[in-house]
Amino acid sequence: MNLEERNEENLAHIIHEMGRMLQVVNESIMDPKDYDINKYDELKGLYDLLKQKGKLTVAETQAFIAELKNYRK
Repeated sequence: MNLEERNEENLAHIIHEMGRMLQVVNESIMDPKDYDINKYDELKGLYDLLKQKGKLTVAETQAFIAELKNYRK
C-alpha cells in the first residue's frame, strides 16, 4: 500500500490505524467518511508522526485526538 497516493482507501487506512494506535474507544470519531480527502496531506503527516513517536503520554494522546477534530468535515 503506497500511502503517498491521495485516495479514499488510503485515507481510510490512515484513519483506522490512527484510531488503533491512539486506542480510541469511541470509534465514531474515527469514521473515514467524516474526514475530508483534501486534508489528506495533513492527516498523513499526523499518521507519520504518530508512527514515529510510538507510545504517547495521555496528554499527547488527547492532543492528537483534539488535532484530528480539526480535520473532520
